[in-house]
Amino acid sequence: MDLETFAPGSGGLAPRAALRSDAPSLDLNGTWRFRLSPTAAVPDDFAQPDHDDSGWAELPVPSHWPLHGHGSPAYTNVVYPFPVDPPHVPTENPTGDYRRVFDLPDGWSGGRLRFDGVESFARVWLNGHELGWSTGSRLPVEFDAGPFLRPGRNVLAVRVHQWSAASYLEDQDMWWLPGIFRDVTLTRSAADVFVHAGHDGRRATLSFDGPGLLDLPELGVAGLEPGVEVTVAAEPWTAETPRLYQAVVTLPGETVRLAVGFRTVSIAGGVLLVNGRPLLLKGVNRHEFHPERGRAVTYETMREDVLLMKRHNVNAVRTSHYPPHPAFLDLCDELGLWVIDECDFETHGFGQVGWRGNPTDDPRWADALLDRMRRTVERDKNHPSVIMWSLGNEAGVGRNLAVMAGWTRDRDPSRPIHYEGDWSCEHADVYSRMYASHAEVEAIGRGVEDPLDDPALDARRRAMPFLQCEYAHAMGNGPGGLAEYQELFERYPRLAGGFVWEWIDHGLAHPRHGYAYGGDYGEPVHDSNFVVDGLVFPDRTPSPGLLDLKKAFEPVGFAFGDGVVTVTDKHGFAGLAHLTFTAVVEDEGLTVAEFPLRVPAEGGEVKLTGLAELPGGGGERWLTVRAVLADDQPWAPAGHEIAWAQTPLPPATGLDGEGGGAAPGAEGGTTVSPEIGPDVGAAGSTAEAWAGVSRAGDLVVLGGAAFDLATGRLVRLFGHDVEGPRLDLWRAPTDNDRYGGLEADWRRLGLHRLTHRIDAVETGGGGLTVRTRVAPAATDLGLRAVYRWTATDGGGLRLAVEIEPEGDWPAPVPRVGLAMALPGGVERVTWFGRGPGEAYPDTGTATRVGRWSATVDDLQTPYVYPQENGHRADVRWAEFTGAGRAFRVVGEPVFGLTARRWSTAELDAATHRPDLVPGDRVHLHLDLAHQGIGTAACGPGALPAYELRVRPTTFTLRFTPS
Repeated sequence: MDLETFAPGSGGLAPRAALRSDAPSLDLNGTWRFRLSPTAAVPDDFAQPDHDDSGWAELPVPSHWPLHGHGSPAYTNVVYPFPVDPPHVPTENPTGDYRRVFDLPDGWSGGRLRFDGVESFARVWLNGHELGWSTGSRLPVEFDAGPFLRPGRNVLAVRVHQWSAASYLEDQDMWWLPGIFRDVTLTRSAADVFVHAGHDGRRATLSFDGPGLLDLPELGVAGLEPGVEVTVAAEPWTAETPRLYQAVVTLPGETVRLAVGFRTVSIAGGVLLVNGRPLLLKGVNRHEFHPERGRAVTYETMREDVLLMKRHNVNAVRTSHYPPHPAFLDLCDELGLWVIDECDFETHGFGQVGWRGNPTDDPRWADALLDRMRRTVERDKNHPSVIMWSLGNEAGVGRNLAVMAGWTRDRDPSRPIHYEGDWSCEHADVYSRMYASHAEVEAIGRGVEDPLDDPALDARRRAMPFLQCEYAHAMGNGPGGLAEYQELFERYPRLAGGFVWEWIDHGLAHPRHGYAYGGDYGEPVHDSNFVVDGLVFPDRTPSPGLLDLKKAFEPVGFAFGDGVVTVTDKHGFAGLAHLTFTAVVEDEGLTVAEFPLRVPAEGGEVKLTGLAELPGGGGERWLTVRAVLADDQPWAPAGHEIAWAQTPLPPATGLDGEGGGAAPGAEGGTTVSPEIGPDVGAAGSTAEAWAGVSRAGDLVVLGGAAFDLATGRLVRLFGHDVEGPRLDLWRAPTDNDRYGGLEADWRRLGLHRLTHRIDAVETGGGGLTVRTRVAPAATDLGLRAVYRWTATDGGGLRLAVEIEPEGDWPAPVPRVGLAMALPGGVERVTWFGRGPGEAYPDTGTATRVGRWSATVDDLQTPYVYPQENGHRADVRWAEFTGAGRAFRVVGEPVFGLTARRWSTAELDAATHRPDLVPGDRVHLHLDLAHQGIGTAACGPGALPAYELRVRPTTFTLRFTPS
């Protein structure tokens, strides 16, 4: 049967370009009649025009039927959800029958039925006549409808099978979602045009293939014939300067319009060039996805994606792992993004069986693979944004790659070919890898990577540019190491940059889970939350990872020297003329001066004068410089920030030459008000005085605090009932911790179940000393932790924690810090440190030193799969307010801060956002250090510099009433 054939289809017309034509067309999207059957063995009598479908359901087109109550979605990353036995498919094969009645306009004759995307096998009838069948889910197909159209009422019937032989070619990392999910159109357009518009940096050339005559009035081109090349005075198209010209091609019976961009892609000396200049790709991988619509994305969603990318300094997209909706490429042309356009082809699941029977190396599949490549290239060949063709993804190696690459080079020699799955690059023009470590990327940049066995292939590959088609896996909290990757890309000309995996979390809206991932629909085989690995959350809210990526991708660099800032232009094409520069001086996070910077158009050194004479409060001072858009752009308004940098300044001398007073948070001049003082006895009354420490029953009173006499635990702080603080090593594992293996190491060590033994509670010397041993059961590893509490002026407290490890600790630990609990009435945190967002040792480059304020609820980062989040770094002081009370924690010099309304154990146990239910306490973490984040969910772990090893240390904090 056709479902189990190697052929790509039958009855389809030759593929052609997606064009804007004035030929009549009829939009067949909308509400269709729909019936779902559990198997493919269903009579096809529904295709007859008089079939009674009144009892059928209704289904919107475009859409996926599992998202409308017909069956369920399923997610796998690598494995096939059916036996690997090509070309056979399961008998249990969900089959959707569609019917659409439409009226043909008067005078209509001829035409083509166009389907832009159907997953995975579609058979089409018009008025009871079979037009043909097609595979290639993310690719268009057209059928000749002319002979079977009727005046007035027409009936279009489509049968869609979820599984077919073609499913073996579509094992991409995403939800399996059958249905007619892109547009359906009846059109009388038959035009096919291929415009060639090149630019070598000095002159532009224009020609085209196809029938008709071409006019481009803006450049004085009129009546250009096919195959004739002319030189024109055109500005080049780049992603930074997306200059488009409107061309018109007049053909018999119709006129088509094209947006033409002049640019030339080339490779010279191992460097990727556009218009003769080196190109650095600052890219992301983008699946088409919407949490309610799946891959049936709207134009508004596509535009939102492009705008978000541009606003976060992303300049490139790899269309993982299939051609996108054609309107997305129109937007890339218009707004400016470099694109690697990838064929709809992946056979990753064959890797589970040793690549036996892989279609990539089976000649029976050659026609199907060539058909997919032809449909990709022919549809998208006129887009200036498309600078490379990709043969597919994770499909191993084999002879059919040569078939695909050979045809593509013949059809379009103007674009290089990409394919990552064969590291020998036998059929590719660029050397592409996934998740190579920083060390390997540097070796490749230097040209000293490990050689291939074949000297000829090795020499060929060494002459290629290198890119990471996937890196910095953005799953959950992360990715770490972005800045270090970008520094390498910018240092070595051979490195053409790369594409972060990936753009969006594929969490499907779910009534119970909030957002669903693999396994939430009862799939027997799934890959859990590995589908939730994006830089934006499902609702397209930017994650901290996207903010860090914007920082890493900044096209302007700043370097501070003695009284100067050096501004470097990192654009490839645009320069700095479209930007304005400002500087702000802040004292303890409060602005004391703001002024413009006059930066030369090509960048350079800018003097900074008079900063020491600015007034201030005598606190810590920082200079922040910013580059912002000078005028509105199509993708962002004037004032949108492009790049920034900070540097500390010496303390202000003030207007009178003296310091401006005590820094906020400094000791001195603070009194304990009665309403926030400790609710215990005072020394000299019923309490027993102990050399600066007093006793009230079972409590020890010190400064504005009270401690349990038996355990030394703090129980009352400035009127607040509290618990702790005590040493903590655990964090709710991140996705990188879990998938990278660290979580397993930590649980084997028992770091999630530490015991705290009290060895001594001592008073004397005006303070309280608590000696403990902190250790997990079933091991002789441990930490000696000594807490030394002393009183400070104004009723405050100073805590010094001395930590001494015992034993040979075999792995990094999650965190070293103090955990305590506050009353639930604490609602807001104001802090001076890095913010406003979260930061960990190898993340948080988007955060800057300043004064910030947020509610406890707003401090949380809502990862779809709950995990460690919300850590604020390098905090100098933090003030906690609520229920009419306030107190402050001050670092000596800094600390890390996390505050949430659920415990670490509750966060650790949660698997979806709704699992996190606020309790009656605020759980506060005051950290000395954290383990780095890395990208070990897929790729390398944290760099050695960001690993947290236990070692002797002292951690000091001050607590003061506010």
